[in-house]
Amino acid sequence: MNVLVLNVGSSSLKFQVVRTDAGRVSANSDEKLARGIVERIGGEAVVTARGALGREVRTTAPLRDHRAAVEYIVHWVTDGFSGTTLSSVGDIEAVGHRVVHGGERFAHSVRIDEAVVKGIEDTIDLAPLHNPANLLGIRAAGSVLGPAIPQVAVFDTAFHQTLPERAYLYAIPYQLYRRYRVRRYGFHGTSHRYVAHRYRQLTGRSRDETRLVTLHLGNGCSACAIEGGESVDTSMGFTPLEGLVMGTRSGDIDPAILDYLGAKEGLSLAEVEGLLNKQSGILGISGLTNDMRELLAEAEEHDDRRARLAIDIFCYRARKYVGAYLAAMGGADGVVFAGGIGENAPSIRAQICEGLEWMGLTLDPARNRELIGGREGVISAEGARLAAWVIPTDEELLIARDTYRAVSGLESRF
Repeated sequence: MNVLVLNVGSSSLKFQVVRTDAGRVSANSDEKLARGIVERIGGEAVVTARGALGREVRTTAPLRDHRAAVEYIVHWVTDGFSGTTLSSVGDIEAVGHRVVHGGERFAHSVRIDEAVVKGIEDTIDLAPLHNPANLLGIRAAGSVLGPAIPQVAVFDTAFHQTLPERAYLYAIPYQLYRRYRVRRYGFHGTSHRYVAHRYRQLTGRSRDETRLVTLHLGNGCSACAIEGGESVDTSMGFTPLEGLVMGTRSGDIDPAILDYLGAKEGLSLAEVEGLLNKQSGILGISGLTNDMRELLAEAEEHDDRRARLAIDIFCYRARKYVGAYLAAMGGADGVVFAGGIGENAPSIRAQICEGLEWMGLTLDPARNRELIGGREGVISAEGARLAAWVIPTDEELLIARDTYRAVSGLESRF
């Protein structure tokens, strides 16, 4: 099945075209035909795309809305210049959408109908910046491809719907949960789920045997405790602001700070929340950048104190969560690094694991240095009681596979 995977933002659209049978014939049967991103939708948009031949195309086009962006993408992947084998709109057999928030209603990926659209609309107040954009993508794809082409919603929050009450409830008056569903939802579920699945493929373990701490470390960061193949705790909470230190997000913070900063700086609550989401994290600490690569270079070349401080705080917070989740599960079989930083920053992985040798987590420096640029494998020392892995995440592939399964009437849980 040829699946168009869409990840839609308010003015951007990431896409991939994946041919998949969800591993039913062969574990290696997936084929990525094209990928790219459209930015600055609403004006002279910037399109960056790469086809099956590997040649990158960068151009501009006047794309007034998301429908125009989807139409442009569909034309590009079927016009012969992208190098795909798709020759017409009819060759796209399904569309899979990343949807950020599914609330408590959606615990699995689902085929989209009017009831599902209504369910996504009902959670807009939980994800006001994301779900409206996701709905724009759903409507745009339906308009361009027609109602006969099935569409599937794959929710970031769905994997974490297995959290027990003790993990997802906050210690606030219980009636606030009952009235407004204020609870931990967790995010990056598609990434954590893919990484756990890939770990089982690599190790031959069954789902029930899987006990992991997974770290998705990129501009956004989250940790997940996985037991019996299911999410039992995760660092992001009611919103993606909670948890680890991130590129521009503060992570865990005393909530009284919001009112304090508002009074001292003359900011509204919304402005303080914006500061915590967009001006904090390693950007706020360093005063330089939210890019870990640039921070590492600045620390190495100029011994910048605040760059080093930002790196230290980033790693310290991640280490605390690893220890907490190992304690919560009574141990685990492995710690897995994923995401742009987790996959490509050996020094960050080493610093996070530093001091955890007493738990049995000891890295092999040579293995750790070698595993970058999309490579996967073990980075722990031979004989270490707790294994450390690098497994590059592939959320788009999981979305494509889930789309195939949902359209085919197969179970999407794996």
